[in-house]
Amino acid sequence: MPLPEVQAMLDLSFAIGHHLLVFGLAGVLCAELIAVRRGMDQAAVARVAAVDLWYGILAGLILIIGFARATMAAKGWAYYSHNGFFWAKIVTFVLVGLLSAPPTIAYIGWRRADATPSDAQVAGVRRFLYLEVALFALLPAFAAAMARGYGQF
Repeated sequence: MPLPEVQAMLDLSFAIGHHLLVFGLAGVLCAELIAVRRGMDQAAVARVAAVDLWYGILAGLILIIGFARATMAAKGWAYYSHNGFFWAKIVTFVLVGLLSAPPTIAYIGWRRADATPSDAQVAGVRRFLYLEVALFALLPAFAAAMARGYGQF
């Protein structure tokens, strides 16, 4: 394959991988929101902790593929680094990640205590999950605007 075709295939591969990972993360976040509810027993806590582990794995892979895409794919770093929507997307992704820390800490604590979480504890974790979902919903809007050239500075 000539070099431009290789570059195009690399760009396509990064885009597909990045999108699949983001959709996977959205699914995992929704699964957590559904699974964390009043009346959880230790088996439910173990399941949600396993789902949360996938949350972290997918988020890490999104960062790796996203960075590779921004630096090595067709548009390159010069395009992304001068785009306000790119930076809004990065900041939002970081905020979602920070909001995911309290639920993760809660799941670890619930497993270590070998006790069922109280309704108040569950409600507290669900508040963080709802905030994550709300912010996560901004990511596709920022990505769509960025992909169409809006936000260049």
